[in-house]
Amino acid sequence: MTTNISHSPSDAPFRNLYFIGAGGIGMANLERYFLSLGHNVAGYDKTPSQLTQALENEGVAITFTDSAEEIPEAFRNPEETLVVFTPAIPSDSPILNWFRDNGFEVVKRAALLGKITRSTDAICIAGSHGKTTTCSMIANILRDSEVGCNAFLGGVLRNTGSNLVLSPGSGWSVIEADEYDRSFHHLSPTIAVITSTDPDHLDIYGDEEGYLEGFAHFTSLIRPGGKLILHTGLKLKPRVGEGISVEYYSGSAEGDWHAEDIAFGNGTLTFTLVGPEVRIEGIELGVPVEINIDNAVAAAAAALTAGASEEDVKHGIATFRGAKRRFEVIRDGRDGSTALIDDYAHSPNEVRASIQSVKKLYPGRKLTVIFQPHLYTRTRDFAPEFAAALSEADELIMPEIYPARELPIPGVDSQLILNMVKGEKKFFCQRKDLLNLIKNSNFDLLMTLGAADIDRLLPEIDKILEQRH
Repeated sequence: MTTNISHSPSDAPFRNLYFIGAGGIGMANLERYFLSLGHNVAGYDKTPSQLTQALENEGVAITFTDSAEEIPEAFRNPEETLVVFTPAIPSDSPILNWFRDNGFEVVKRAALLGKITRSTDAICIAGSHGKTTTCSMIANILRDSEVGCNAFLGGVLRNTGSNLVLSPGSGWSVIEADEYDRSFHHLSPTIAVITSTDPDHLDIYGDEEGYLEGFAHFTSLIRPGGKLILHTGLKLKPRVGEGISVEYYSGSAEGDWHAEDIAFGNGTLTFTLVGPEVRIEGIELGVPVEINIDNAVAAAAAALTAGASEEDVKHGIATFRGAKRRFEVIRDGRDGSTALIDDYAHSPNEVRASIQSVKKLYPGRKLTVIFQPHLYTRTRDFAPEFAAALSEADELIMPEIYPARELPIPGVDSQLILNMVKGEKKFFCQRKDLLNLIKNSNFDLLMTLGAADIDRLLPEIDKILEQRH
């Protein structure tokens, strides 16, 4: 089976797809998708991981040496192979340049996602934070409905254990619209959701004005007859085309779509969804933290617009178990042991919201946060804001900055944030020493935060806490 996925004028079909950066969470769902369509899939990544092992078990041939000699013979014909790469791949990658030098069509991951949005009705969720949870919640609602969807998520949906949701025969796709490197400008949404526009990726956009312009351009890509669902209070000025409806939402009593009758009790969180000609009472959040009310309102608005029923919405939100690394409760600590929560929060507002949510969930307990900064540029640009947010923790531990794709910037390190954090219980600890620190400390409530690789330590941290209990 072959699919027309080329972006060349000839629109020739490719049987094989080769992914450079194959172990990335965003690449994995595309690899799984094209495997499901019967394509041959292979790729390269720098290091093995649990995800690359899972992909290999599912049929993706992955190599971990950046050498053209590692490319399988079946993927060496430019007439049959499309090459997909991520912006994180360095421009001097030998594999990437071998494909470019030998006449292959080489496209960014975002361009391939764009092709999928143009061949389906697409719900695209953008935002500096909240998009992965909202995207996953929409997918969970639609996957059990008559509408169905093929969803490409930026995190692993805990309900399914995958970052890809498949509904064969569905005409809808659900896609996390990433603003990094202007990737979301390749998309063509039928329904667009924007959760937040807190400035980020200023190495790409320059300043807040440039960042907001990036989102404004994204709104201009909504198809005729489509809809924009936008969080209230954003600085963004949408630039939608004629005939596009714009509706606003919030987790409070504001906007076309909003929540009323919010109630906490016995470990549950319920609310009433109010929308244009819609009122759904008694919606229960499967992940009962306050930060998810906004996400649930947006997810319900998008799913209902796509054709889901009110019962589909109630069921999908109640059964939603969250995305991995999105306020993931690993140990609930209800038996008096140390509670352990992990969250991907990596912008100041996300960090503040996560800390406030966990303190509301565990009132009166001492919160220790381990925050691993992600990127030198983000640390440089938002150090005061990070410090203010992290000051809400009772105790703060910070390892070194996770560089990802960046080179060090003189004078920019974790201490830049730590020096501005209020309170005395704050200190630096190298990542390699964190497990020993945890072994020799007693924590009441422990939370790991950040978009870096601190989650790879969680199995060991959990084991330490279990042994202590």
